[in-house]
Amino acid sequence: MANEQTQETYHCDVLVVGSGCAGLSAAVTAGHHGLKVLVVEKEPRFGGTTARSGGWLWIPGTSLAKAWGIEESPDQAKTYLRHEAGNSFDAARVDAFLTEGPKAVDFFTTSTAVRFDMPLTFPDYHAEAPGGAQGGRSMVTRPFDAHELGDALKNLGSPLPELTVFGMMLGSGKEIVHFMRATRSLTSAAYVAKRLSKHAIDVMRNGRGMTLTNGNALAGRLAKSAFDLKIPLWLNSPVRELIVENGAVRGAVVVREGRPIRVNAKRGVVLACGGFPHDVARRQKMFPHAPTGREHYSPGPTGNTGDGLRLAESAGGRVDDSLPNAAAWVPVSVTTRKDGSKGVMPHFIDRAKPGVIAVMADGRRFANEGNSYHDFVQAMIKAAKPGEEIAAHLICDHETLRKYGLGCVPPRPMPLGHHLKTGYLKRGATLAELAAQAGIDAKALEATVVEFNTTAAEGRDPAFGKGSRAYNRYQGDALHGPNPCIAPIQHGPFYAIKMVIGDLGTYAGIRTDANARALDADGQPIAGLYAAGNDMASIMGGNYPGAGITLGPALTFGYIAGKHIAGVAAERSKL
Repeated sequence: MANEQTQETYHCDVLVVGSGCAGLSAAVTAGHHGLKVLVVEKEPRFGGTTARSGGWLWIPGTSLAKAWGIEESPDQAKTYLRHEAGNSFDAARVDAFLTEGPKAVDFFTTSTAVRFDMPLTFPDYHAEAPGGAQGGRSMVTRPFDAHELGDALKNLGSPLPELTVFGMMLGSGKEIVHFMRATRSLTSAAYVAKRLSKHAIDVMRNGRGMTLTNGNALAGRLAKSAFDLKIPLWLNSPVRELIVENGAVRGAVVVREGRPIRVNAKRGVVLACGGFPHDVARRQKMFPHAPTGREHYSPGPTGNTGDGLRLAESAGGRVDDSLPNAAAWVPVSVTTRKDGSKGVMPHFIDRAKPGVIAVMADGRRFANEGNSYHDFVQAMIKAAKPGEEIAAHLICDHETLRKYGLGCVPPRPMPLGHHLKTGYLKRGATLAELAAQAGIDAKALEATVVEFNTTAAEGRDPAFGKGSRAYNRYQGDALHGPNPCIAPIQHGPFYAIKMVIGDLGTYAGIRTDANARALDADGQPIAGLYAAGNDMASIMGGNYPGAGITLGPALTFGYIAGKHIAGVAAERSKL
């Protein structure tokens, strides 16, 4: 029960806690249906994890796919998710996602400022598995003109500095390809010159770039949609406790400008606080690779400390700790920025490039480097020797480094000096010298490279099959043959970057039903309490099926929660 001495009171129909994709999706949906909505955010900026994400959403069966002529039955996607989730498959919630996801996309693209673009071919991460697809499921947020946010732009969360160029966000997909090919293609060089010129002009006029891309564009578009509906967004306003009356959640006590305010939410509270990537205690409990909770490096916002999970538990909710993976794993490297602060760089695409391999401290390869980041980390964990730090090194030669870059290190003509000076990038004239610098077994590394090179010139990788899967090839270099993911490692100097374990969001979350309602210990809905995004237990069963499997369900279940709170019945066919 909330403190009765709370002086100020605010009345609304719906209180949304968190301002990322899931929270703003729920808020906009409920607001569209005429409800009075309040969004509260404990951080000084809105957007949460979404604002620094890639901005991709995985939702099968959308009108965007159909516009490409891609028609698939929900049964195909359901087959794929059943394969991916295994024993953690939740049929009711998967049915809700597959039915309501396309409707959510149609709603947002026709009734709000949200827009998406879908490439014809972006394969599922396990496209060869039953129900997998070569394209038509992953879409990316369309770039957004920051001027449309007006004064609110200053409160939008920033993208990860490690994923920007001169402070400029690069659009996922084709734009990144143009930047990587700028020294090899006149078309790409012209594109890059035009993009950099526009960014420079924006910085001179506005003090920052004004073309929002990726997750920054998604957060901006959703926020614009909320502001268009006159939905207030309180920043620096953490929730102290939920208000529970007669077993139902009726609001929360929110601390705003140092004062507790009782927010009475007549219809319900939606928890969308971004999961627990920075909750050291819960990490210690759920991340086997982090026995003290600190052996983990998340690029997510530091404010994502499990508030939503604790609030739900205080009202009788339960956190699902049964998933085989408690988070979406990604290999990351820890860099030192020019201001001396530390940055966490996710390794999404560099591992798949030709001329790049990964080895453990014993100098041996352990996985197909082109596989998804989630799969790659699981292989790292499996390959680690008991008692040793779980870490791997990416290895390449000089030509590969300058051609593609590696981690935070950009391709030519950008300089390498800063990263060499800080030790982020290790260099050796020979493989043995590099091994000494990086703490790798020298003889084993030399033997590994010799073995790899034996078939690399032919584009073959008998040991791990790099380049054998659709997703590998998509992330490789299409201009390189015969295998877009394979090239010999030949001429020094040689380079290495150390990778450790990070996440792109947590999977273990609040147990919910198909309407995004939080469930109690008996599996019954808690009246007035909803959860979405990374606060909700993932429907992916601890696996990572494709690009956007966090934001796709976040948008969808936020939409489902908003409709359910508004009393809009969801008509779902049996899949």
